[in-house]
Amino acid sequence: MIRRLAALFAVALLAGCGGEERGTATLWVTRDRGAHVLVTAEVAAGQSAMQALDRETDLETRYGGRYVQAVDGLEGSLSERRDWFWFVNGYEADRSAAEYRLRAGDIVWFDYRDWRTRRSQPVVVGAFPEPFLHGVGKRRPAIVLYGAGFRAGAVRFAKLLRGRAVACCSTVPPPDANVLALAAPPSPGVQLFVGEYRSSVGLGAAVRFELTAAPQELQRVVERARHRYEWSRPQ
Repeated sequence: MIRRLAALFAVALLAGCGGEERGTATLWVTRDRGAHVLVTAEVAAGQSAMQALDRETDLETRYGGRYVQAVDGLEGSLSERRDWFWFVNGYEADRSAAEYRLRAGDIVWFDYRDWRTRRSQPVVVGAFPEPFLHGVGKRRPAIVLYGAGFRAGAVRFAKLLRGRAVACCSTVPPPDANVLALAAPPSPGVQLFVGEYRSSVGLGAAVRFELTAAPQELQRVVERARHRYEWSRPQ
């Protein structure tokens, strides 16, 4: 109850401050690369990502409040190589969560996971349609590339992303555009949804998402990938 009252007070305070970001953002807390969803909440824009996490969970920080140590008892451990990582609109953050101020529509995502086999995951698909809708810092043009049999799906995704559907190989997408590529699987039953930077690397840079599935399975794959770093289902 105290935590919720504090959150309501924060919303009122932010709304009353001239020039502050208005609206709401979405907070996710998960573990094991998004396999288990622990918290989902609507939070006030204008506050830092760390403040939003603190108001919705039992938070412990380190290094003067700059980095997450534990959330609701799940504690980072150097010896066990488990820690908290965070993302905003599908990008792995390159700064402290205390330094990023939430904007309306943002999805801020904290995930607790093992990092022994892979330390970094620069781009994740689980917050789709981000970063196509808001990005970080600016919204980039959105291009949906499609091959034979995928035009209808491409048109639907282009409408969702407020972008353009373009037949594969008919043109080269602008270098500053975010690209969603729809492709047929190499064999029945194969599904893939992954993301990566296109050329330049950094928070808010252009990305390419590849969605591989039968045309009638595209939306289902996107739904299965919700909260996940990537989705892969072999034959």
